[in-house]
Amino acid sequence: MCTVTILIRPGHAWPLILAAHRDERLDRAWDPPAAWWPDRPGVIAGRDHSGGGTWMGINAPGVVAAVLNRPGSLGPAAGKRSRGELPLMALEHQTAAAAARAMTELDAGQWRGFNLVLADADGAIFVRGAGHGHPRAFPLAPGLHMVTSHDPNDPESPRVAKHLERFRQAVPPEPGDWRAWMAIVADRSGVAGEQINVVPRGGFGTVCSSLLALPADGPPVWLFAAGAPHEAVFHPAFRT
Repeated sequence: MCTVTILIRPGHAWPLILAAHRDERLDRAWDPPAAWWPDRPGVIAGRDHSGGGTWMGINAPGVVAAVLNRPGSLGPAAGKRSRGELPLMALEHQTAAAAARAMTELDAGQWRGFNLVLADADGAIFVRGAGHGHPRAFPLAPGLHMVTSHDPNDPESPRVAKHLERFRQAVPPEPGDWRAWMAIVADRSGVAGEQINVVPRGGFGTVCSSLLALPADGPPVWLFAAGAPHEAVFHPAFRT
């Protein structure tokens, strides 16, 4: 189970703030965000070696896409396409709204269940793929939201139940001062299922973390930690 936390602030100089954790098998090879796809100019994303896709990326117009599993759908399955394709497909579009429309036209049965978070400076959209029919898109209201394998802000998610209010009470980050959120994203406390920074168990845990800010005007800021965020250093994912 991965986690995406989003703060939507219309009218602010930095209207979209996002923190994301990738939880995965520790032996699953991957590359940090870069321009890995020559046929996709302007796309910066992490690259998964197994499926060749990504868990999170951004394109030149400033659209962000991140994919998560749904409950009970961890890992690949015979006859199903890699969910890592989905963010790359979304990043073919100029806005989050256009990406969401395109996602809802897909046959969700081609993939195992997925959650997809799409965002740009105008807001964020949650897309749920249930493994059948067409995915459904739900715009997220201004404010703070957490997405795990469940729907946004679902208290049935132990991670949401433990950390959502902490994020809401934290000092909102600004590029250059992420301290309040970093204290939460690095936290390894709690029992299994609650931890936002997952302690490795059975060869599975948090393998990397991102802090990303989209401005109303100007270049985005993406800080990336190539490891568990309590020990890995956050560096710029790209230079502007």
